[in-house]
Amino acid sequence: MGNLLIVKSKHLTTSMTKEERIKLIEESKHHKVKIASTDIDGILRGKMILKEKFLEIALSDFGFCDVIFGWDANDRCYTNSDFTGWHTAYPDAKAQIDLSTYRTIPWNDELPFFLADFSNDNGEGLDICPRTLLKRIRLKATQMGIKPVFAQEFEWFNFLASSNDLNASGFNDLKPITSGMFGYSMLRPSQYQAYFNELFDFMKQFNVPLEGLHTETGPGVYEAAIRYDEVLAAADKAVLFKNGVKEIAYRHGIIASFMAKWNADLPGCSGHLHQSLWSLDGEKNLFFSEDKKERMSDVMESYLAGILFCMPYVMPMYAPTVNSYKRLRDGAWAPTTVSWGYENRTAAVRVIEGSEKAMRMELRIPGSDTNPYLAMAASLASGLYGIQNKLKLDKSASVGNAYAQIELEKLSNNLFDANHKMKNADIAKELFGEKFVHHFCQTREWEWMEYSKAVTNWELKRYFEII
Repeated sequence: MGNLLIVKSKHLTTSMTKEERIKLIEESKHHKVKIASTDIDGILRGKMILKEKFLEIALSDFGFCDVIFGWDANDRCYTNSDFTGWHTAYPDAKAQIDLSTYRTIPWNDELPFFLADFSNDNGEGLDICPRTLLKRIRLKATQMGIKPVFAQEFEWFNFLASSNDLNASGFNDLKPITSGMFGYSMLRPSQYQAYFNELFDFMKQFNVPLEGLHTETGPGVYEAAIRYDEVLAAADKAVLFKNGVKEIAYRHGIIASFMAKWNADLPGCSGHLHQSLWSLDGEKNLFFSEDKKERMSDVMESYLAGILFCMPYVMPMYAPTVNSYKRLRDGAWAPTTVSWGYENRTAAVRVIEGSEKAMRMELRIPGSDTNPYLAMAASLASGLYGIQNKLKLDKSASVGNAYAQIELEKLSNNLFDANHKMKNADIAKELFGEKFVHHFCQTREWEWMEYSKAVTNWELKRYFEII
C-alpha cells in the first residue's frame, strides 16, 4: 500500500484532481495525517490531525496559531514585531493545505504528509508567508513566459548525540560521527552505512530525489545535491530534505546540524542554489545561446546582472543568521564580494557552461542555514528584475582568486549591516513588498539583539582574568 501511494503522489501535481487526491486519503490505511509549513527561519512547524478533520478542511481553510510568525528559532516571542504579539493576543491565521504537495513518509510507516500556505482575512496570500512569497514571484516569471528551474545542495555535519545529550553538555564536546577530513571518501560512509543508505533511499521514496550524496572535507560532514525541479517544488524539496535528514539521523543516534559554521577551524556548510530559466513548455533553456562562444544568452546576462545589482540589498535572505557571516570569509570556500566568474568557486556566482540542458548558474552565498523559500525568492526576484529592466552585465568575469581582487565590492560581513541595507533599500520593497520587508527585517533585528546580549566563551577567555 505504501509503495502504491508513493507512486501516486508523484502523479498528483500533473493530472489528478483535488477530489482524486482527497480520495487517496479517504482510502488510506492511516487514521491521521501530518501537515506543516515553515516559519521565517525555514523551520517546519506543523501538527498531526485526524483523518476526518483533514477531510473537513481539505478544500477550505483551517486555523493555525500565528505565533509561528511571531517567535524565533528558539520559540522566544518577538517583542519588536508589528504583525503579531501580545498586542494582538496571537490569534489563528488562516491556512490552506496544498494538496499537490502530497507524499508519504517512508521512515514513518508511509504516513500521509502535506504542506500548507497562509492567507489573510481577504483570502489572499499572507504577505509574510515564505512559501506564499515564492509563489508570487514564480507567478511573475510565468507571466513573463518563464519557467524557473532550481536546485539546492546542502552540506551538514553529523554528530553522535541525542537532543538531550546536546543540551546537557551545553553544546560542548561535540563528537562527529567520523574523524579526519576525508572529502569524497569511499571509506567514511561505510562506517555509518545504514544511515548513509537510508538518506539516499528514503529521500527518493519521499519524492525528494538526490542527484548525489558524498562526504565533504571535514569530520562527519556530508553533502547532498537535490535533483532540480521548477522553483516552488525545488524549495519544497529543500525544506523537506533538511527536516527529513534530521528525522532519519535520529533513528541512528545522530544529530544532523545545518548550522552555517559550527567550528572556526573547519569549513562552513553551504546551501548553494543552482538555477536556470526555461520556456514554459520546458523545451528551451533561456540561458543557452548557440551564437556565443561562452554560450551565455542575453537573457542570462540580464538575469545575472539583476542578481549582482540586488545582491547587497537582499543579503539577509541568503545569510539570515548571525552565524551565517562566520562562513562568509576570505579563503573559506564562500564568497565575500559582488562577483561572478566562469567555473570560479571564489566568486559569488559561478557560471556553469555546458550543453543546453546543463547551462546554469550557481549562487554560492547561501549557507545550509537558509530558508529555501526566501533564498530562492530573493535570487529569482533579483534575476527577473534584471530581465525586466534590461540590465547589462557591466561587471567583468572574475578570473582567478576573487578574494584578492580589491576592486570588487565587498558584501556585508555581519547581519546587522546586511539587515540595515535591506531595511532601507527601495529595491527590496519593490521586489518583495513593504509588508514582507518590514516584518522580515524586524525578525533579523531581533536576531541581532538576542546575539548582542549573549556573553560568549571568546569574551570570557579574552577578558575574564586579564582585563
